[in-house]
Amino acid sequence: MDSDPLDVPTMSALVSKLIDLRATRFQNGALFLDRDGVLNIDKGYVYRWQDFEWITGARDLIRAFNAAGWPVIVVTNQSGVARGVYDEADIRALHASVTEDLSKQGAHIDAFYHCPFHKDGVVEAYRITDHPARKPNPGMLLRAATDHDIQLERAIMFGDNLSDVDAATRAGARVFLFQAPN
Repeated sequence: MDSDPLDVPTMSALVSKLIDLRATRFQNGALFLDRDGVLNIDKGYVYRWQDFEWITGARDLIRAFNAAGWPVIVVTNQSGVARGVYDEADIRALHASVTEDLSKQGAHIDAFYHCPFHKDGVVEAYRITDHPARKPNPGMLLRAATDHDIQLERAIMFGDNLSDVDAATRAGARVFLFQAPN
């Protein structure tokens, strides 16, 4: 397994690169996706549906992996909870809206995992230094692997920053680094 991330400039480039990886040699794999900057344009603390704007091609990517029978799982740091900007109910509501929108497009996400903890949190319950679930730690991927019977060496992570790369690498998954167009 390569330890260096593979750079891809667009969602369509990712779909093209990954189409062959959907073969049976990746049985029990999964597609892990970061949220902000990969699925939606990162506007900073996106927690309301009216602020969520899909990145072009993201729904197509999800639908392609759904069609291949792969679990599609979102793993996202959400420090806005620790910072008091929004709460976990807001995250669940946004993810429910994402799910509803995807269902209209014939696609779905199998699970959402989020980490609300941050060392600089103003909400005491969420102020934790180096929480095992917070990327770059691999905790969310490890939990998802257990919950969904995923073999991480057969999984792919698609992220937009080095914390995603580090989390996937530490979990043993292949990683693709994506930069959304401005």
